[in-house]
Amino acid sequence: MSIDWKALRGALEEPQRFVITSHVRPDCDALGSELAMAAILRQLGKEVAIVNDSETPNHLQFIDPDNQIKQLGKDISPEEVLSGFDAVLVVDTSAWVQLGAMAELMQQFEGVKLVLDHHVSQDDLGGEMFKDPKCEATGRLVYEAAKAWDIPITQEMAFAMFTAIATDTGWFRFPSVSGDTYRAIGDLIDAGAVPSDVYGQLFEKERLQRVNLRGRILASAKVILEGRLAYSLATQQDFEETGATPSDTEDAINKTMAVSGVEAAILFIELPGGEGVKASFRSRSSLDVAKLAHQFGGGGHVAAAGALIKKPLDEVVSMLLEATEKAMG
Repeated sequence: MSIDWKALRGALEEPQRFVITSHVRPDCDALGSELAMAAILRQLGKEVAIVNDSETPNHLQFIDPDNQIKQLGKDISPEEVLSGFDAVLVVDTSAWVQLGAMAELMQQFEGVKLVLDHHVSQDDLGGEMFKDPKCEATGRLVYEAAKAWDIPITQEMAFAMFTAIATDTGWFRFPSVSGDTYRAIGDLIDAGAVPSDVYGQLFEKERLQRVNLRGRILASAKVILEGRLAYSLATQQDFEETGATPSDTEDAINKTMAVSGVEAAILFIELPGGEGVKASFRSRSSLDVAKLAHQFGGGGHVAAAGALIKKPLDEVVSMLLEATEKAMG
């Protein structure tokens, strides 16, 4: 790990009231990292609140049984965030656009600002950055922080960290997985994480709406560039007719990567209320999708990235396919 854990521990010393936040449409790595880091800070004697721009997706609410995670504007006001805390800790993102309404608060916030992340791309969020792009998940960074600071890992923390790491590694099938990944996972299982319980919550309690949306996404899949590039769509019509939500698209893109000969894939998600189009990229070739996403205001990892583009769906599809074909050669 390339993070200076002693320096981060020192940065946490003086502030007493922390707000932890993460990216819009949070996934398990974001949520698990927030919950586990909150538990660490509480063991250090700090007051902690977790506040996100987006609500926790329905199918991921199991990760927060005590409803610790608050939604900005619904459960807590911007004024309460600005006046009630003396430090902000951002986890699992380093991009302004990924913070949603929390970005404006970060810009106004006058206290300590810290970032703990594992993504390649980054903006200057105005705070001290603690980052390791080689790490497979932010949840693993939180685990390493606990070990470095001799913080006991409770069963609840182990559950949150395990869920974060397992999901961000595609259940340990991505190239980012190392022997150290499994050693950390073994430690978390010893601390009380139960893999079968996490898997059951994630993949064996699907809503019918989510299943039907997945079917539409797969039915729309096409391959171009001699079968090397796959793409698929989730349109507003799909959401309206299935009753699904944008968060129900999670992991759908990985199914298109299973097509023989496909080296990269893009999933275009038409967001409600004119918010634009979320493009998710995947690669298992020399294509660096973090660089590709960065061209459109996004970012992520070499093999997995995303971007939010506030233009009509047809225009975004044409624009990104052209850019991806050019990048793939």
